[in-house]
Amino acid sequence: MKNIEGRLSIRPILERYFSGKDISYREVFGMMLPIIVDQSFIVGLSIINTAMISGAGIAAISAVNMVESLNIFLINVFVAIATGGTVAVAQYKGKKNEKMVSKAAAGSISSVFLISLVIGFVLILFHNQVLNVLFGDSEKAVMDNARIYFIGCMLSYPAIGIVEAVCGALRGVGETRSSLILSLIMNLSYVLMNFFFIQGLNLGVLGMVISLNIARLLAAVCSFVFLIYRNQSLHFSFRRLFPIDFRMLKNITIIGVPFAAEQMFFNGGKILTQTFIVSLGTFAMTINAIASSLTSLMEILAGSLSLGLISIVGQCIGANNIADARKFIKSFLLLGTAATFVSALIVIPSFPLLISLYNAPVKIIPTIFQLTVIVGVARTFLWQISFMIPSGLRAAGDATYTSIISMTSMWLFRVVVGYLLGITFGYGILGVWGAMMLEWGVRGSIFLHRFKGNKWYRHHITE
Repeated sequence: MKNIEGRLSIRPILERYFSGKDISYREVFGMMLPIIVDQSFIVGLSIINTAMISGAGIAAISAVNMVESLNIFLINVFVAIATGGTVAVAQYKGKKNEKMVSKAAAGSISSVFLISLVIGFVLILFHNQVLNVLFGDSEKAVMDNARIYFIGCMLSYPAIGIVEAVCGALRGVGETRSSLILSLIMNLSYVLMNFFFIQGLNLGVLGMVISLNIARLLAAVCSFVFLIYRNQSLHFSFRRLFPIDFRMLKNITIIGVPFAAEQMFFNGGKILTQTFIVSLGTFAMTINAIASSLTSLMEILAGSLSLGLISIVGQCIGANNIADARKFIKSFLLLGTAATFVSALIVIPSFPLLISLYNAPVKIIPTIFQLTVIVGVARTFLWQISFMIPSGLRAAGDATYTSIISMTSMWLFRVVVGYLLGITFGYGILGVWGAMMLEWGVRGSIFLHRFKGNKWYRHHITE
């Protein structure tokens, strides 16, 4: 870093845009690098897993992708509570209140564990009803695979809930390297076991489920080992987990519950659009799965910046430094736009190589490429204002407003317009995806207007 600064004379730029009163650009990028590596592994390993399961046939890849949309919907409910914990931890750290940092971390872990346990248990009991309501029109082979994957995911929820809560608390105090280690343990072990169970033993979706549960349980155990024996910032002890501190829980839920409601409605809308795609047939479902996997590569850098921004803005707000909070949001928006543009320039020319990883039928490859190009352009200009700005607003406590806007725009544009374009007017999957990108633009414009005002930082979630 020092040599690069000297040759390119970028240090004044870094200090101007990525340093604040209580945090330097070195700390900012030191915090961001592990998150970027983490997200790169998550997305990259997801592509490998999708490629591996595609070898089991289009019924298997369609089933996994179909259930995964529901799985993401459910996981995001307790990830939202963990995000509330991240914000609370970050703001208490900004206030330099170590005792409350510890309480916030423990409250987040215990709350997320209980919520994930209840969600997993209830949905295992009613798995047939849920799958039949959402995906009853699917072919029998797709539904059989979907049922196996759905139950397997539900069994792993308590473990992934613990991991998400611990990683969220670690990000809150800026220990992103620690959360990276836990994420790598979980995701690398998942892929390695998938090679054994899917490729080696040819167990298909069942093999993926076995790998998923072992990997998440291993990561959950490592999370507690790490908190007890290696971490000093959070001052963790099991006695803080139960009984739950309801005053602290209130502080966490001020952020977490609106965000959880947003995620339920937002991802509920995504599930509904998934049912549109199901009605278009198995080929459309396969196009959606592969295109989603490929375009996620363009989101790695911007998504990482969005995650890191929560901790940085939270600490600025905790220190009552609004000017720095506003500056960091602006700087991350510009950096995220540049990063997405470069990512698109890499992914689109690499399409022939990337698509070769999947056993995609030749007839659907042109449509996948078309979606990849369109999303690359739209994501460069629209994704940051639609997703990165609300991360900053939420870190300042403006959770209710961001949640209402996200839910409303999702259902009015992605769902209603998606149905009209994709089904009523016959544009198929291109129409469904077009509505998604339209929703990015509308929602992002509203958030940009909110950010230019002063209401977003006038909230108090810590004493």
